[in-house]
Formats: sequence, structure tokens, C-alpha cells
Amino acid sequence: MRVIAGRFRSRRIRSLPGLDVRPTPDRLREALFNVLAPRIEGCTFVDAYAGCGAVGIEALSRGAGKVIFIERKPAAVRQIQENLRSLGIEEGFEIHRGKAVPRLAQYDADIVFLDPPYTLEREYEAALRALAENPPPLVVVQHAARKRLEEGYGRLRRTRTIRHGDNALSFYEPVEEAPASGGPS
Repeated sequence: MRVIAGRFRSRRIRSLPGLDVRPTPDRLREALFNVLAPRIEGCTFVDAYAGCGAVGIEALSRGAGKVIFIERKPAAVRQIQENLRSLGIEEGFEIHRGKAVPRLAQYDADIVFLDPPYTLEREYEAALRALAENPPPLVVVQHAARKRLEEGYGRLRRTRTIRHGDNALSFYEPVEEAPASGGPS
């Protein structure tokens, strides 16, 4: 696997062997960052369910000010650390080991990228509901193309979907709540 563009363009990063971690394919990552390009410079980016850290590393390569990696598997956390070290990245990131859902609302992020294991069906809704209370400006969810996500979660509304083979990216942004109706004016 390689970094697509930016400061670390064409540099290789490693994933864990086996099927425990499913890295975002290069072409899907490229499509994602083509959409994010105007928003990435200097942003705070959360890579939740980070796996080997490919998406967060791509964000750093393209100019994100800070990336927060969240991953619960110790071997994956070590792989993220190794990938960052191999690229010479020493600052501009935090790595948090643990479950993503309880941590998501803790960060003041500009962009949150969610990529739960496809087998953890309930994790999608739990993560989106956790973010819906005080939504960041943008949430992007990678999911199986056949997986149906809701059009909205709290104040978050889907604004776009990109499909690439068996994968899809759903983009959610906050909407203003409608004013309460009724009562004296």
C-alpha cells in the first residue's frame, strides 16, 4: 500500500497480515481525498477504527494540521506507530488505543473518518449517533456498498455518497435544527 499524494507521495506503508484489518483501497482513498482537498489543509482529522493508519497518514501527507488515530487492537496500534516512524513523522498526531464510540465526542475535529469493521453492523449507528449530538463539520463513513445507512442521524444529514466496487463513502454534514413552531410570536 502507498501514500497517494502530498508530502509522502508514493511512500509505502504496511498493513497487518490477514483479514483483521481491512485497509482502505488506494483508489477509494484517492477518491476520498479528491473530495476533501479544499478542507484538509490545517484541519484536525480523526481517523477512527484506524487499522494501519493509511487514511490518517494520507491526511497528514496532504497537510492536515493534526490527526487523531483511534484503534482498539494493540497490533494495529503498533503498525500505525511503525508506519509513522518509517515516514519520519514525529509530530502532528495522537494515537488513542481503545473503543472509538466513547471517544468520538471528545475531540474538536473538522473531519471525522469512520471505518468500522464491516462485520460490526451496530458500530456504524452507534458512532454516528455519538457524533450527532455535537456534530463536527464533516463525517465520512466507509462502508460496504450493500450496507444501508440512514439519511440522517440527529443533526447529521447525508450530503453525498461515492461508490467504488464493493465499498462506499457516505458524507454527512450538520444541518441547523428547525425552529420550534407554535406559541406566541
